[in-house]
Order: sequence, then structure tokens, then C-alpha cells
Amino acid sequence: MKFGAIITAGGTSSRFGNTNKLLEKINNKEIIQYTVEAFLQSNIENIVICANLSIIGVLSKIFNQYKNIQIIEGGNTRQSSVFNGLKVLDCDYVLIHDGARPMITPSIIKNTMKAVIEKKAVSVMTKTVDTIKEVDENGKIIKTIDRSKLYNTQTPQAFEYKLIKEAHENLIDKNFTDDAGMVEFLGKNVYIVDGDYRNIKVTTKSDIALAKIYLEENNY
Repeated sequence: MKFGAIITAGGTSSRFGNTNKLLEKINNKEIIQYTVEAFLQSNIENIVICANLSIIGVLSKIFNQYKNIQIIEGGNTRQSSVFNGLKVLDCDYVLIHDGARPMITPSIIKNTMKAVIEKKAVSVMTKTVDTIKEVDENGKIIKTIDRSKLYNTQTPQAFEYKLIKEAHENLIDKNFTDDAGMVEFLGKNVYIVDGDYRNIKVTTKSDIALAKIYLEENNY
């Protein structure tokens, strides 16, 4: 079985500030490097980084020693970026992961690889621990939602390659923010893989301090 990975890095980091969050350094290593190294340690044959044009040059320097890493230009949306990656990959199964989730571990990646062979479509998730309220447009609480069946979506998500490629081809005119959602929309089953609450997505500068703690816990 041949595994590939798509790392999304096409955003502009508008909520982070004037710099691209993926190039922010923690202990002298860029966030994107922590992310990619976890996949390198998991025996993924080919990795495609779908990047914002503004950082392709920097990424090429960071990863120039790796022959199995390809850096391409992402699209205007997450969906189009992933589709660009799918078009250049040749594999049986593909893992799709946010570049801004550097706390992902090889252990979770390997569990995801194992699960996708059996299930064909899986998503790393964590059980919701907060109480969730439904609120109307005026800010009035309508009801409290039963959280016993609620999960928070993380990445990676993993799919049989031909399944997710066909989903992107069939839904090319849509704008999904979640690849599992595309598969669900087409009536296919998607199953969960247990994630980790530390596998946060770095979005704002306040996330950096938390990421530093978690990365140190992972001995990175």
C-alpha cells in the first residue's frame, strides 16, 4: 500500500498578523517543519505541500534535502489547494493535514494509516467536552445540544485515493472547508480516529505559547 500526504499551507494567516504563521519559529524550528517531520517519521512515501505563493521560496529552502517532498502552489480556497495536491500525487491512500497543526504525532498518523485501509475514509477527531448551545440571530439561546454524540474535527483526514479524488472532481464548483464533508455529502461513510486535544491548529499569536509547551511535551 502506497501512502501520500497533502499538507495545506495556502492560507494568508490573516488572523495571525503580518507574518505567515507557518514560518513562525518555536525553538529555532518553523511550525511547518514540525508538521512535515511528523509525516516523514511515519513512512509516508510522498508529501505534497500546497503553499501560498509568497512562501514557496522559503519552503523550498527548508525542505530542499528531501526528495520525497514536493512543494506546489495552492489554490484560492482550501478545497482547491487540496485538489491541486491530489492531481500530482500517485498513491493508494492519502492523508490530508493542516500545516498549522504542528503537534500531530507519528502515533496518530500511523493509527490513521491503519484505519483508512479498513474504512476507506477516516477523520481524526476528539470528543466535545464543552456544553454546546444553539443560539438565534438575536443572541438568544434556543436550546442546549446533547454533546454525547458530538466530536471536534481535527486533521489528518485520510481516504482511499480514488474516493477523495472523485469527490473533488464531482464537487469542483463547491467550497467545502473539510474533505470528510465532501465524502459525506456524496453519501459515503466516514469513520473517526481518536485524536489528541493537544493537536490544536495555530491560528493566532496566543496559540504559539501553547504550541511551545505541547511540542516540548512531545520531546520536539
